[in-house]
Amino acid sequence: MKNASFLIVLLLFFSACKEDNQIENEISKIDVAVTIERFDLAFANAEPKELPKLKKSYPFLFSERIPDSVWVERMNDSLQQELEAEVKSTFSNFNKEEEAIASLFQHLKYYDKSFTVPRVITVNSDVDYRNKTIVTDTIVLISLDTYLGVDHHFYEGIQKFLTQNMKRSQIVSDLAANYSEQYILQDKPKTLLDDMVYFGKQLYFKDKMIPFTSDADKIGYTEYQLAWAGENESEIWRYFIERELLFSTDNSLASRFIADAPFSKFYLELDSESPGRLGQYIGWQIVRAYMNNNDVPLMEMLQKNADEIFNNSKFKPRK
Repeated sequence: MKNASFLIVLLLFFSACKEDNQIENEISKIDVAVTIERFDLAFANAEPKELPKLKKSYPFLFSERIPDSVWVERMNDSLQQELEAEVKSTFSNFNKEEEAIASLFQHLKYYDKSFTVPRVITVNSDVDYRNKTIVTDTIVLISLDTYLGVDHHFYEGIQKFLTQNMKRSQIVSDLAANYSEQYILQDKPKTLLDDMVYFGKQLYFKDKMIPFTSDADKIGYTEYQLAWAGENESEIWRYFIERELLFSTDNSLASRFIADAPFSKFYLELDSESPGRLGQYIGWQIVRAYMNNNDVPLMEMLQKNADEIFNNSKFKPRK
């Protein structure tokens, strides 16, 4: 009986892999035209007399409340010039990122026929790491100065758990997260489970939209942190269940297990070993279980509430 059950699981696995390969083959044939507009370079290389031309080409990047004298001062600022030089050096070649963004757009087009390819514009933002990428229906902005590398000297003073994702491999993951927000139904979260499933949806969205990206980059963990989460999955789950946290409305739980943080707060000795956002990680596994055990289209799943997904997920943590 055990051998028969194993064979069935194996056949289902290979069948799913074959279907995924067929879908990816279809997606690779979708025609999308992506051109990266390097505004960061255009501004860095411009003379003050060329400012009117830049403003005409990119009016949405120049606030009417800011006089031209401020932009000219920025052009001549030595610190700004140093930052521009670092960006220019790090991103002298943007081909890999352009290919990844094009693939993201192909996947979006496959799952949403109404999707139209936006303008993609790279900028510098004075290291505004809270807004590394911005997405609208027609424009995508990527702040390259927030992706210079984990240990870049411009990031001194920024906490390590944040700088670990200020690297170029995170660009397409951050864009996918932005796009997920346009598709996920999110009522005002009331419980920890609501938050967990919301981010679980976002991470599963990445599974489908950027399958060429590692799970570590999808969630913004190091490989060690991802391995730690997997090895301790059953203990994390037991902690949530034994303390009846899933349906708790305690507002502090989001800061302990959902929000960016150097570690998750179990108030145990293992805290310092744990990565932050473990609630997001467990939510991801719940949504994956739900999609594995239910025949539901991606976009339909993104509209379902947390209770329905959890109750029908048949989720069991890894031991």
